[in-house]
Amino acid sequence: MTSDKGTDYLARARDCLPGGWLGDLTLPEEMMLIASRGEGSRLYDVDGRGYLDFTMGGGSLILGHAHPSILEAVRRQMELGSTYYTLSDRSIELAEELVRAIPCAELVRFASTGGEATFYALRLARAFTGKEKILKFEGSYIGHSDYGMMSVSPPRPNLYPSHHPDSAGIPAAVGELVITAPFNNADIACGLVEEHAGELAAVIVEPVQRSIPPAPGFLEQLRQVTSERGVLLVYDEVVTGFRLAYGGAQEYFGVVPDLAAYGKAVACGFPLSAVAGRADVMALADPGRKGEPEYVYISGTLSGNPTCAAAALATLEELSRPGVYDGLHRMGDRYRKELAALFDEHGIPARVQGIGPFFQVFFTPNPVTDYRGQTQANRKRFESFVRKMFARGVFMSRRAKNYLSTAHSESDLGEFLEAARAICAGGLD
Repeated sequence: MTSDKGTDYLARARDCLPGGWLGDLTLPEEMMLIASRGEGSRLYDVDGRGYLDFTMGGGSLILGHAHPSILEAVRRQMELGSTYYTLSDRSIELAEELVRAIPCAELVRFASTGGEATFYALRLARAFTGKEKILKFEGSYIGHSDYGMMSVSPPRPNLYPSHHPDSAGIPAAVGELVITAPFNNADIACGLVEEHAGELAAVIVEPVQRSIPPAPGFLEQLRQVTSERGVLLVYDEVVTGFRLAYGGAQEYFGVVPDLAAYGKAVACGFPLSAVAGRADVMALADPGRKGEPEYVYISGTLSGNPTCAAAALATLEELSRPGVYDGLHRMGDRYRKELAALFDEHGIPARVQGIGPFFQVFFTPNPVTDYRGQTQANRKRFESFVRKMFARGVFMSRRAKNYLSTAHSESDLGEFLEAARAICAGGLD
């Protein structure tokens, strides 16, 4: 960053934010972007420079930046009040639509972030089963709760089912309640469920772990063993929900969990999330049961507020239009196929992975089917690629998957491939 305005904002951020960041997304100096506005597939910095955006608000902007229908819905609602702290017509209409859309949903409860939704889903599972342990998968990010921050990115391999905490401040006792398994290894995962079924409340899984698709039969085997052993199956659909299909990954793969957590795309950039699932489990969150031993507290001052609900309803209306998902999948397939062909043309070993409208690049000749395979990729080469793309006006994620939206166009694909082709021709290292 060379502009005085951008440099000034960065200095101010460092004076008032830990490390100068909003969360754990960090950017090197040459990629520093102090955003000012977004429009469609573009993000603009405080100096007016535009970038073709594949971060898409961390995956929340499935319709792109500043979609007119969402802006109009939010404006109309804001004129009526931003929040009421009680039921509203918008929140009820949204709950009805989620129940219609999501295969496992008989009841829903709103929250504000995906991390809250996964946290509440696990709380419900523990209360319903009367058991305390959960099984998660190595390399899976299921939110910021103490349970979730186990072995998200462990620095070294652990012997399953042990794990590594990814944050300080997590009580050691929490670690004793988490079992870790390798993604896509049904034999180990199902064996651990069988072994610990008497103390295991839930298996929580991203149906697509970051950008790694499930192996054939993997989700089906998890569904079978959890059903047989009295363990709840929980999907973290914060990424896949309303992105792979209108009914999410459970519709796309045809394997229905007991509970699912939603966020990101559901409200296209507005802070709304939800837990959805079986009525007998979700009923434990009925506030009329407060005082009963099984009552589960799920609440938040702004959860399901009418402004975010209006944004979500407008988002879902757009996503439910004929052909939207065919278009998103077709575009994602083209990005992955053409980028992989480009790397191959230049003799660069790479895997371009993902499903539907997201993709991730791993510079390795080997298949990436789990977290450990992912760590074998050439991280230094990936960092070089992302920095060089940024210098050519393409903003990609430095660490994880990249997202496409309905706002990305054919010309955007051409611009993306032109930048990648020039970088490959000039050398990545």
